[in-house]
Amino acid sequence: MATVELHGLMKHYGKDKIPAVKDVSFSVKEGELFGLIGPDGAGKSSIFRMLTTLLLPDGGNATVAGYDIVKDYKAIRNRVGYMPGKFSLYQDLSVEENLNFFATLFNTTIQQNYELIKDIYVQIEPFKNRRAGKLSGGMKQKLALCCALIHKPEVLFLDEPTTGVDAVSRKEFWEMLKRLKQQGITILVSTPYMDEATLCDRIALIQNGEILTVDTPEQIVRNYPFPLYAIRSERITHLLRHLKAYENTRSCFAFGEYLHLTFKQPHEKAVASVTDYLTHEGHTGLECRQINPTVEDCFIQLMKTA
Repeated sequence: MATVELHGLMKHYGKDKIPAVKDVSFSVKEGELFGLIGPDGAGKSSIFRMLTTLLLPDGGNATVAGYDIVKDYKAIRNRVGYMPGKFSLYQDLSVEENLNFFATLFNTTIQQNYELIKDIYVQIEPFKNRRAGKLSGGMKQKLALCCALIHKPEVLFLDEPTTGVDAVSRKEFWEMLKRLKQQGITILVSTPYMDEATLCDRIALIQNGEILTVDTPEQIVRNYPFPLYAIRSERITHLLRHLKAYENTRSCFAFGEYLHLTFKQPHEKAVASVTDYLTHEGHTGLECRQINPTVEDCFIQLMKTA
């Protein structure tokens, strides 16, 4: 059963009607942890704002928990939790005051739904009298999540929740999401971090307001169409230029200390041929090996074919 469904959803901005979301369709199953993955400006926040009834769509339709995002906005607001990308709680209120305020808005109390937020709240409870604006990035993140959960929502929307926080806080946050999923909450999370895609049940890759694909991270990686190689040399700054000029290069992109390379004709002598070419161009310390693609590799390949 689908908890969130989008059919041809569209959004434009400004007098020039610049398209931010273009004919987006996908569904999210009940109890699923679903990721909307893409770079800044891809349309992730616009989609979340429409689904949480903060923006009206310019085309298409969508439902959340069975309710239409235009006609039934009041019902949706009572059933969803929303954590925007930018920290938006009251910075002059304390941790406890913020949480009490949001609980009161939804006609509930901290005590009534304490079991839902307990694992998260115990980490910030020692700072309950501290003003929200004085918290660290990780603590702000935990407080915002508590406030989004305090009314026990059916669907939780988290818009780039780990942007700007340290690696430890990112890991802790995803552990919290796994525990929340076990309580039956449907979770939609957007992120620009491709490595977080593998932590979701299913993902939608999005670029320039268009969905490139929707599937499990494992299946998306499995669908990568070419053998992929990691290659490096001691002249890494020149390696990309030389490989771009190589006649059998299909694609070549920088990935840390390596370049990721695919061939137009991936025959058994392709590696030996490219190694000979690069040696002739003066490269030493060459290393070239076949690797498994990542979600980021798949995203780049899908962008090229879109």
